[in-house]
This record gives sequence, C-alpha cells and structure tokens, in this order.
Amino acid sequence: MLRWGILSGAKIAREHVVPALLKAEGCVVEGIASRDEGRARELARHFGAPRAFGSYEALLASPEIDAVYVPLPTAQHVEWAVRAAEAGKHVLVEKPLALRAEDIAPVIAARDRAGVVVAEAFMVRHHPQWAKVREWIAAGRIGRLRLVQGAFSYFNDDPSNMRNRLELGGGGLPDIGVYPVVATRFATGLEPRAARARIERDERFGTDILAECEAEFEDFRLGFYVATQLAARQTMVFHGTGGFIEVDAPFNAGIYGDAAVHLHDCGHGHAETARFGGVDQYRLQAEAFARAVAGSGEALFTLEESVLNQRVIDAFYRSAEAGAPVPV
Repeated sequence: MLRWGILSGAKIAREHVVPALLKAEGCVVEGIASRDEGRARELARHFGAPRAFGSYEALLASPEIDAVYVPLPTAQHVEWAVRAAEAGKHVLVEKPLALRAEDIAPVIAARDRAGVVVAEAFMVRHHPQWAKVREWIAAGRIGRLRLVQGAFSYFNDDPSNMRNRLELGGGGLPDIGVYPVVATRFATGLEPRAARARIERDERFGTDILAECEAEFEDFRLGFYVATQLAARQTMVFHGTGGFIEVDAPFNAGIYGDAAVHLHDCGHGHAETARFGGVDQYRLQAEAFARAVAGSGEALFTLEESVLNQRVIDAFYRSAEAGAPVPV
C-alpha cells in the first residue's frame, strides 16, 4: 500500500483527491498536514487518517509517509515539490506545477537526485473519454484533423480566493487554460509551433479573467477561450475533413455534465456515442500513480511533459504582451 500524506486541507484535496485516494486500490491516506494543528486533526478524523501533522515539514520528515500530494497555492508548488522529493517522498503535485516552464527544472533535478516519482496532477489524462478521443483520431474516423475548438469558464470574483490573487499564482490561464492545451496534445500526440492570445485582466486583482487563445500545430489549429468571470461552460470539439468529435464535460465530469464523447462521421452519415458514467478520474490517477511507484512502468504525466505544456501557456502570455503570434 502506498501511504499518502496530504499537504494542507485545500478544497481540491478535501472534495476530490482525498476521497478518491480512500477508494483507490493500492493507496491509503496515512496523514494530513496543516499549519493549524487543530485543523490537521479535524481533517484526519474526518477522513480516517491515523496521523495529523502541525506543519508540512513534520509530514515530510515522517517515515510513515511514502508519497505526498501537494494541493497548495500554485506559487508554492515548485518549492514543496522539491522539498518533498528531497525528503525521499514520491510526489503528486496539483496543476499547474509552475508559473513558468523554466521553473520546473529544479523539480526535475530533485526527482532525479532522489530517484522518486514526481508527476503533475492532470487527472484528465487518466479519464477513458480522452483515450477514446485519441483512438478515434488515430484511426482516421474524422478524416484529417483541421480544427480544435474549446471553452472552459466559471464565475468567481471573490477577492480572497487564491484564483484571484496574483501573488499566489491566480488567473484563468494557469488555473484552467492548461486543460484545452493538455487535452489537445494528448489526443493528437503533437506539439504546437506558435501561439497567439488576447488577454483581459481584472483591474482589482491583476489576474487574467478572459483569454482568447490560438495554437498553431503543423496540420491544424487549436482555438479556445477560458474565463473566470463568465457563466460556467466546458466543451471541446475536434473537427476533421470527414467528421468531428464532441466531448461533453471534457474536464470536470459530474460538475459540468456527464462524461460522453460523440463521433459524427459525416462521410458515412454515422453517429456514435461513448458514455463514461461513474468514472472517477481522480481515483484512476491515484491508482496509476501507485502502480508507477511499484515499478509497473505506468505512463504518468511526466515532468518533461509538464515543461512542454507550460511552454504553451508561457507563449500565450508573451503573445498577449507583444500583440502578435510568438513561437512556442
């Protein structure tokens, strides 16, 4: 059993990751840390974890912890991923791992020195709906892929929320812009060459609240928008010369609707739907991580892939500043 320690009681941990770990094969929640020891004890009791730690350092020092999940604010991800790896722990760090691609280098170095598994928590990479999209594209079911379109939005103007605090790594592109990029890269196995973006920022927070983005691949274009102060929406469409694929609730199934993938084969007048009710992508992520730690050779989202994904986000910011397309 992989014994997990959780660094903080962040919402993503409480509502998604820890409940998934409790159900995941090969995993056990051993301890929870908080800078407030009373809060740590409360969360440990709630989730049935045998250990509570009054500091993150105490959790990292515990020989009873094998792996650490880091759901801290984005600006703290790199520091604590490095510290956890240096403590000899395997590390699953919430996305985005970093705010700049170059900041990931210390995490890679720490991973290699310690010989541990470190991965960015892109749970969507473990959802079977994306394996299905990849399968259909590779099989030529929609002909030649020419255009990918997506959207991800929610409304949150709470000034105390970390997503609206620039110093904590807030903003729409870091929080949700990573999803259309990682999903397209995974579904096609290809990397973009150039990027372009227009970005609107909130004058109060300084964070990007609306980003309209384009990424040029060799044979197709990805276009999407992400927003933190618009009505909630998620969609991804892969449009080819012979048909198209629509993905319902592509990133947060259950919150934005039911997970389903629709194939419209226009050349043969054929429609096909694959549904994925009851899938917990957080549980699948935890189980894949545990198998990788056990030496299964499981394909995780590597830190090298994290660098490639973050380079695209970095390019969107550079493009918005330059007012022109930039190379990725």
